Amino acid sequence: MKIALKLFLLLVIIGLGYMVVESIMEPVRFNKEKDKREQAVIHKLEDIRAGELAYRKFNDVYSASWDTLIDFLKTSEFYIVKEIADPNDTTFTKTIRDTLGTIPIMDSLYNHRANFKIDKLKYVDHLRYVPIPAKFFANEIFELRIGKIERGGVPVQLFECQSHYRVMLKGLDNQLILNLINSVEEMNKYAGLKVGSITEASTEGNWK
Repeated sequence: MKIALKLFLLLVIIGLGYMVVESIMEPVRFNKEKDKREQAVIHKLEDIRAGELAYRKFNDVYSASWDTLIDFLKTSEFYIVKEIADPNDTTFTKTIRDTLGTIPIMDSLYNHRANFKIDKLKYVDHLRYVPIPAKFFANEIFELRIGKIERGGVPVQLFECQSHYRVMLKGLDNQLILNLINSVEEMNKYAGLKVGSITEASTEGNWK
């Protein structure tokens, strides 16, 4: 009987010890995975911002359509322009613009990204999809909106792209996700990552 009791107590102690360790390690694992996913989302948001800025340069507005934005990035080109001083200008204030050729926008914006693909079937390479682990992925798309405000009587075009923590952290501990969301919302901040704004003239990311 005493041996059985001792074995029972030992198992209880081991079980309690395991629960204590897990209570410590679960938040550690959560934060590690959160940081990893945030970095992937930030890279994608930076790519999206670059695309939106290029689109506006050509069209004077931003795009709220993923199909329109992606098609533009795949098919459009920047002109390569060289400016030189006008040799006939004795005041040295005039320049001559010479178009040397064109470069695909994709190459100009994303040539620093190894093996970058904007719309391949593999979702992690697709501009519109939130990069979360494949086993949790169910076609989650970044929220993309555009807007306009006036500053001094001048219209200012706006765009905003974002992903909420509920999407970004899908598959992780629900209670820890809720705790994170509550802590961020208590500071009156968006509980997720976003770039741009449809309420103010900014193209910055909220992670900075």
